[in-house]
Amino acid sequence: MSSYVVPEIAEPSPVAANEVILIASGDLRESANQVCWPAQSKMEAGVIAAFEAEGINVLRGHPYVAARGHGFISSQRQGMDVFMRIHPDAPLIVAEAVWQYSHNVLSGLISHRGPILTVANWSGQWPGLVGMLNLNGSLRKAGVRFSTLWSKDFTDKFFCTGIRQWLKEKTVTHDDSHVRALDSAALPKAERELGQALAKDLKFRKAIAGVFDEGCMGMYNAIVEDHLMNRTGIYKERLSQSALVAAMQHVPDEEAQAVRRWLDDRGMTFVTGTDEATELTDSQILQQCKMYIAALRIADGFGCDAIGIQYQQGLKDSVPASDLVEGLLNNAERPPVKGVDGEELYKNAPLPHFNEVDECAGIDAIVTNRVLTAMGLDPATTLHDVRWGEHYKGSGVDDFVWVFQISGAVPPSHIAGGYAKASSERQPPMYFRLGGGTLKGVCKPGEVIWSRVFVEGNALHVDMGRGMAIELPEEESKRRWSQTTSQWPIMHLVMHGITRDQFMGRHRANHANIAYASSPEEADKVLAAKAAMFAELGLNVHLCGV
Repeated sequence: MSSYVVPEIAEPSPVAANEVILIASGDLRESANQVCWPAQSKMEAGVIAAFEAEGINVLRGHPYVAARGHGFISSQRQGMDVFMRIHPDAPLIVAEAVWQYSHNVLSGLISHRGPILTVANWSGQWPGLVGMLNLNGSLRKAGVRFSTLWSKDFTDKFFCTGIRQWLKEKTVTHDDSHVRALDSAALPKAERELGQALAKDLKFRKAIAGVFDEGCMGMYNAIVEDHLMNRTGIYKERLSQSALVAAMQHVPDEEAQAVRRWLDDRGMTFVTGTDEATELTDSQILQQCKMYIAALRIADGFGCDAIGIQYQQGLKDSVPASDLVEGLLNNAERPPVKGVDGEELYKNAPLPHFNEVDECAGIDAIVTNRVLTAMGLDPATTLHDVRWGEHYKGSGVDDFVWVFQISGAVPPSHIAGGYAKASSERQPPMYFRLGGGTLKGVCKPGEVIWSRVFVEGNALHVDMGRGMAIELPEEESKRRWSQTTSQWPIMHLVMHGITRDQFMGRHRANHANIAYASSPEEADKVLAAKAAMFAELGLNVHLCGV
């Protein structure tokens, strides 16, 4: 008789035919989970009511915990424990009204056999749509089958029809008629040849993406495996955020003050106070200026063509936010920094920064930088959160207008009025305990090219399209800021030939890259050259809209 201790696995009981399980992934930061819980609770009530109207009983897969002040899954371990109590064939709803760390639930969703439905509330209050899109992108990359829906109040025809289809067919279909595969031969000859030549040059000379720690905020979809990235000619230099903190300690106060004076001289406004816990202070800004200098010197030391600072994990407990730094790095005109040899680093050029170490955005930033530079255009580019949007009618506008926001990484050349109209406000304490300022402003009106690199089926893809950043009345901008995060830069974007629901049903990520052009014709040329370069690098290129 064996004396081995053999583990026993007790599989959970199946749910009844009229039951589904609901779970909610949350933040690792308890402060965010607590502040955002009321919105999540309200959202879940709407989802539950919609399913009850269809005769379905929704069972919560994990409880509200009074001692913690919320009912989110807030760690990978907790997520694994929750899924051990859920039958693998149970129909499952993942409800998100907040930003969430996808790795909290990804392990359970990968092994789950039953139908999965991700749901978000159509609201800008907290980044629930951003969180859901991140989870969707992570599931796509992992090869997990799922469906997705969104709604303002969970009573509209779109949502109700969707849940009926999911309950009956275990899937929800979305219109993707706006997407078509690239035909490189149909591209204009000059732009096709430029893109192909730039791709061959990148593969020959190669580029380095400096990665200050990987896997920010559970964004599995933002990690590009080396064997996929390296095929494009881009290689990772794995850097440590602790090295960045150490390098900041060696930047003299006088050098950091020189960066601050440079920004003051160009009219940038810093909204400061004295309370370190709730206000932006001069000492926080000084640390951000040191980070800016340290990042450039580390990047130069390793020969990086672009860098990504994770910040949210690790740095958030060590130094103020990196967002002001990121916005400056993405701009061609920025405070000069000299290297050890006395030469100015990355002179008159951006050092492209991919926010939150989104390596998909990093690949895009390197490609975009090279295309725009070769075409003699402003090479500044950034990524944005796909935050929210509403239809707007007035001031010559009658269209669905997206709110794109990122927490401060927008380059000043993208802001209407540049540095003189840019401001820096303290990051919200619930996310950023040690403060630090943003680089805030309203993005200028103009023709834009949007794109998103993503991993699916163990291959690199990119969705690309055209749009227009528009100007809205000041009061409408303020209203939209009040509905989202008022400290962050904002873009009012109209996408060409893509409805809200088409975009949401297709988009493989929480982020999108943005580049500007000075006219529709020029924007079309940039789009064509980028598409040709991506295709030559081996990506599957999908054109979206018109």
